[in-house]
This record gives sequence, C-alpha cells and structure tokens, in this order.
Amino acid sequence: MNAKPEIRIPIPKVGFTPPVYYCKRATMPHTLDGRLDKDFWKDAPFTEYFQDIEGPTLPEPRFRTRTKMLWDDENLYIGAILEGDEIWGHQTEHDCVIFHDNDFEIFLDTNSDTQEYIEYEMNAKNTTWDLLLTKAYRDQGSPINGLEVKGLKSAVHIDGTLNDSTAQNKYWSVEVVIPFTTLAETADSRKAPVSGDFYRLNFSRVQWDVTKENGTYQKVCDPTTGKPNPESNWVWAPTGVINIHYPELWGFLFFCTGDETPSIPETELVKWELRKLYYAEQIYFDYHGGYTDDVNTLAKILQDFAPASENQSYHLRRLKVQVTDHFFELSATTKDHTRTVLLFADGKTQVKEG
Repeated sequence: MNAKPEIRIPIPKVGFTPPVYYCKRATMPHTLDGRLDKDFWKDAPFTEYFQDIEGPTLPEPRFRTRTKMLWDDENLYIGAILEGDEIWGHQTEHDCVIFHDNDFEIFLDTNSDTQEYIEYEMNAKNTTWDLLLTKAYRDQGSPINGLEVKGLKSAVHIDGTLNDSTAQNKYWSVEVVIPFTTLAETADSRKAPVSGDFYRLNFSRVQWDVTKENGTYQKVCDPTTGKPNPESNWVWAPTGVINIHYPELWGFLFFCTGDETPSIPETELVKWELRKLYYAEQIYFDYHGGYTDDVNTLAKILQDFAPASENQSYHLRRLKVQVTDHFFELSATTKDHTRTVLLFADGKTQVKEG
C-alpha cells in the first residue's frame, strides 16, 4: 500500500449479525394516540433494547429504547418507547432537520438492495421529516426532501411534561402508521407484502447531552468551539460506524401470520460476502484511483482493514470480479447455483434467477 489516504467508506466494526423481528398480524382496530399500553399492541413483542451505533463494544445507552411492530392488509404499524427524563423538542416545521432535537428515526428498504429507501424522523412535538434516499450518501446518493410518504400518520404520547426539566418525566412513546400503497412503490413486486416476505429496516434514537437550567434543557457545548457536543446515536441494528446509512447491516422484518420464524435467505449471506469485497474495492480505489479484479489483493485489503473477528463465514461460489476504469461488478451464486447475486460499484445489489 502507498501512503495512507482518507478512507471514504470505512469497513464496519461489526460483522453480519443483524437482528430479526417476526412481525405478527394485527388482530384489533388501531387508534392512533402514541400509546403502546393498549390492547392493540398486547400481542406484539418488543425488539431488543437499542445499542450504540458502533456496536456492543461501546457502553450501553444511558436511556433504554425499544420498538414493536404489527401489520395488516393496509399498513405497517410501528411503536416505540423512549425512556428517560430529558423530554424536549423545539423544531416545529415539517421537513426541517429534526435531529437538531432528540428524535426517533425509521429507515426502510423494502427490497434489500441498499437503494431507494425511506427515512422518517420525528421529535417529541411530533414534528416530522420524511425523505427518500436514492442510494446511501457514501455512494453519492441524494436525499429527495420533497418526498411525502402519502398516508403516513404519527402520534406522540409523553409520560411527563415537554420542555420542563423540573417535571417527573419518565418516557415518550410514538406510533407511526405507514400505508403499504406507498411502501410498495419501492418494492420489487410493487405490491404489499405477503406472509414470508421481509423488509430491511433500522431505528435510531438521537440523544444530545444537556444540562437542566431554570426548568429548561440546554445542550452541553465544547468550551473551545462553543458548539454542542456530538450527539449519541442509539440503534436497533448497529452498523459498526457512526453512520446509519449502511443498509446492508440493518435488521430483518419478516411478515408473519402465525408463529413461523423464517430464516435469513441465503442470498443475503452471499450479499454480505460480496459487500466485504465492495469495501475492499473502494479502499483499493482510494489508494490507486481505480479498481482491481485480483481477488487475492482484495483479500489482503480485508485482512489489513476488516475487524479480526470478521472472517469469511460463507464460501462464495462462482465468484466473478469485473472492473473498468470507473466501475466494478461482483457476482456469485447460491449453493445450488439457481440464483446469482450481483453487487455494483454504486452499492446496489440484485438477485437474478439462474
């Protein structure tokens, strides 16, 4: 390797261990009020508590957060409880940058191709921001802020008092209802999900360090710069970097009708092994200004840059690496060779039959 350049796309500090949620069918009518202590939610299990975005090697978040989900023919229902006594929010304009406040965020990729995914943010005032990412920022993706998720509804419930640091605050909870008519626009089938289908998704909680002063909350600032200290990012599925936009590491939401527990498809394991080669190609480009089709060189980069624990756990079959001066294409097949998985230089994945 030459002198170290800036690495544009860091390799995550975590391996492919995404959480899985088996989403049950809703059995009761829904009333939108932000509360999760009602009969509608009683049969829906909670997710695991959120972790730091960089993974389990970081300290546990100082406040607990978890979510639950249900579905029916029309909607995906998401509920979350954000524990803690620091309940505040000031943003009031729709589609403003909500994470300047503490917030709750949803990320949804309906076809697991890491592109054309929805981001939704909300604060404790139920001020919202919805946008579409054409692809991840690392892949020169552009946010479409003009997107409006048609029919989406949300509500907030506060056990305490908003913007009052003297109150006996316990938590704030949210409900978000997302119609499948909108989500289907980015799904391969262009239809609502059926039992056995899955989405990739993640949740994030942004939490700022604050002090309590005269009944208010004030962000803690760095005395040398005068700027607020960096916010904490607590998530359901850690990405191993301080960047939520690594969709390949988001969790799996399986749509179920009973007690079935589908497994992560083999094609997703192939995608992950190809994704590691994608990271290596991007690092090679940072050093050399182009890509390589030498698999041994890519393996050496992974040995040098990937976490020691992230050894290859799935053997790639019929691996192909094709490059041009400005692009590359990776491909491999499933064990029975009936499906081919492709991953491109811009991050997109694709599965083809045969």
